Amino acid sequence: MSEDRDVSGLIGRLTATRVEGFEVDFTDWGYFPGADLGGVWWRNHWHRHTYLEVCLANSGSGVFRHGDESFSVAAGDLFLARRGVLHEIESHHDDPLGISFWGFDLTPGRRAPRVGEGGWWSGLFRGAVVSRRVGQVPALLQALAAEAGSFRSGHRPVTRALGAALVVETGRAFSEAEELVTEPPALDRSEQSYAVMHRFLQDNLAQPVSVRDVASAAHLSDRQAERLFHRHGGASMMTVLRRLRIERAARLLRADDAVVGGVAAEVGYTDLPSFRAAFKAVTGQSPRDFRRTNGTVHLG
Repeated sequence: MSEDRDVSGLIGRLTATRVEGFEVDFTDWGYFPGADLGGVWWRNHWHRHTYLEVCLANSGSGVFRHGDESFSVAAGDLFLARRGVLHEIESHHDDPLGISFWGFDLTPGRRAPRVGEGGWWSGLFRGAVVSRRVGQVPALLQALAAEAGSFRSGHRPVTRALGAALVVETGRAFSEAEELVTEPPALDRSEQSYAVMHRFLQDNLAQPVSVRDVASAAHLSDRQAERLFHRHGGASMMTVLRRLRIERAARLLRADDAVVGGVAAEVGYTDLPSFRAAFKAVTGQSPRDFRRTNGTVHLG
């Protein structure tokens, strides 16, 4: 239903977001009901903006004039007024046009792609100004309208994320298909395998663990697993395991009721002298001193 896309409630509430290195400043949000909701004839006479203005026709029909061109628009059309271009919209008398509209400025940051390069942003600056390739735009407007109508915890990050998605989907609607083609990011399966093994270690700190156990969790040979630990963890698997165990032990020792022997067992050490030696090698303090000072070392 078109009333579900009334985004006027976002004025002053969604003013900025970021997307792929671009700074996005939202300048306007609005809504005109169509004939299906009791809307009447209207016309916003010739004007221009210093930003981009986009409209989605929800119902009815009308005319969009942009510079020297004139376009008939109806429900399902997305139309764009570019910066500095004189334009106006006039609904039909017998079938008043219902629209949702939003204005935004797109400023490239240092890490943004150049505007002249092909991408989802290309169509915002050149080419057609009317499109029926609306993609997810109607659904995003509906989600934004819902957020505007019910202020809840998490409102800011949700609206910013939805706003960023709306900007991208708007750009896609006006860009050429070849400008949207991109290579999928290369998947580094070694990082994924390392993450699986690292999680296995964290989940089994209290248990005896062998290289074979960890390698099997990622379906690797022992040698492959060790290589990944050196590449991504900067040390051997057992060195990483020892570091994780001591880090966990340090957190446990900060508890008021911590007992050194109990902490050692919780992180996989059955031999107390070995635990003390390993703990001091990593932290510079014995477990007892660490507990007493809460990990603080005073110099001098």
